[in-house]
Amino acid sequence: MLQIRQAKKRYGDVVALDAVDLVVEDGETVSLVGPSGCGKSTLLRAIIALVSLDGGEVLLRGAPLAADAAAGEIAWRRRLGYVIQHGGLFPHLTVRGNLALQARHFGWDDPRIDARIAELLELVRLAPALLCRHPGQLSGGQRQRVGLVRALMLDPEVLLLDEPLGALDPLIRADLQRDLREIFAELGKTVVLVTHDLAEARFLGHRVVLMRDGAIVQQGRFDELLERPATPFVRRFVRAQRQLAEGRLEVDDAMDDPAETEA
Repeated sequence: MLQIRQAKKRYGDVVALDAVDLVVEDGETVSLVGPSGCGKSTLLRAIIALVSLDGGEVLLRGAPLAADAAAGEIAWRRRLGYVIQHGGLFPHLTVRGNLALQARHFGWDDPRIDARIAELLELVRLAPALLCRHPGQLSGGQRQRVGLVRALMLDPEVLLLDEPLGALDPLIRADLQRDLREIFAELGKTVVLVTHDLAEARFLGHRVVLMRDGAIVQQGRFDELLERPATPFVRRFVRAQRQLAEGRLEVDDAMDDPAETEA
């Protein structure tokens, strides 16, 4: 189980995380959504110790991150897989070189590396012939699949994905969404996914967590946000996403109604 307790982070006068509490159960996929700057990517980076919290803590199976020790951070990150937009691959390395990098660092021999790569390539539907290519020779969808394989190489307990499909065209994105959902189910991984797309959050996640101004404003199944919004902001956010998906936008008078504005 992954737990975030009272996570706080500021950048000067900007509150990035405002006492965030979140629990992600084993095998659960949680989708973090919200407007730009709401804190969802900061929360993901705090989980993997790329951001130091000003207060609060992150725990995995009850054990907190040892943020004051470099060795502790390395051991922590080894338990997590991390996928970012565009895959985050090293352009000077081949696909195999990218995939083998962490495993080599932790002392894996070539037969073990090759066996793990072959297993994961089959899982994500990538041809072994791509192993000798460089990232610049891959399509966007192929780069994201390679990035996913790299994140899964060490068999992490938790998988973190930060807008992994945001830069892809709609057809490739739809294919990858279907494949990701199947992969999550097959592996039974605990997953935290950041996305701007509420439909994607609903499709991939067991639970949707909507953030605003560094805080969680509502979480639950998509239908709960749709049918029982906790605040006017939740209602407007869900309505705007539905209108975008349907190819229409309407003016919401409540946007300018002081009575509908949260403090």
